[in-house]
Amino acid sequence: MDFFHLSMAELEAIRLSLRVSTWAVALSLPLGIGAAWLLSRKRFPGRQFLDGLIHLPLVLPPVVIGYLLLIGFGRNGIFGSFLYEYFGLTLAFQWTGAVLAAAIMAFPLMVRAIRLSLDNVDQNLEAAARTLGAGPIRVFFTVTLPLALPGVITGSMLAFARCLGEFGATIMFVSNIPGQTQTLPLALYTLTQVPGGEQGAMRLCLFAIVIAMLALLGSELLARRYGKLLGG
Repeated sequence: MDFFHLSMAELEAIRLSLRVSTWAVALSLPLGIGAAWLLSRKRFPGRQFLDGLIHLPLVLPPVVIGYLLLIGFGRNGIFGSFLYEYFGLTLAFQWTGAVLAAAIMAFPLMVRAIRLSLDNVDQNLEAAARTLGAGPIRVFFTVTLPLALPGVITGSMLAFARCLGEFGATIMFVSNIPGQTQTLPLALYTLTQVPGGEQGAMRLCLFAIVIAMLALLGSELLARRYGKLLGG
């Protein structure tokens, strides 16, 4: 049973990972829905460029994303200096920076799942609502979004699981500071670098697998349940 006894450092890493992942999904979800709707419903110049830009984190090495974040959002970066000067906000080497890094890396998965769901929504239903006098905003919130909700749930949970496993961009942008920026993957990596850390690394590995599987199974159950409600 000692194998499953987590140390304080390991518990803190798990708590921080859950905190970072939750905030990353919550803050990026409105943008993800908006981007998915734009790509699904609108045709405009630069649409393919926007699509490629959103999916760029999927093909770029995570350390490249982390380096770009460090340049842009570091204390002396273009955006970082603005945030610090006017809002007193620092992202680099803070847990809030880990939220930004995780959100960017998970954003393509979220957008892709929501977009696929929006593509499957019957646009004749939206047109019918408009003919009955509903405005675009009302149509979106009363027709489009409820019908696409299974995709929103799936995208959110996929993003959450991806945030839990984020390593490269996080360690590049916020470093690996125990108790401050050391998320679960970073703690696991640290344990593999010290003598006698194999047991702790395996313990964190199993916890990461369990948390990720619970998130994915939860999204599947919620999506199926909501799909049955829509079918009914």
